[in-house]
Amino acid sequence: MTLFGIWWVWITLGAGLAVLEVLVPGFLFLGFAIAAVIMAAVVTVNLTQSLPVLILIYTLLALLAWLGLRAKFGTGKGDVKVWHDDINDN
Repeated sequence: MTLFGIWWVWITLGAGLAVLEVLVPGFLFLGFAIAAVIMAAVVTVNLTQSLPVLILIYTLLALLAWLGLRAKFGTGKGDVKVWHDDINDN
């Protein structure tokens, strides 16, 4: 059994990424943290012990979590100021 086949390793990884998300705002690490916590459940059910398969499942879960967060919170309209005219144009 590899280190990533143990459920509490995924919970610890998820907690660490959640703390990192608090320190670095912008939903950069939250999707990875959510995927790591879900991976703890996947490892507990013991679907697979193969490291490449675990990494693939984690990657897909992180993508789904990021897409879900993006759909839920998105980028607010008006967050970025777009300039259409230059101050030097006369």
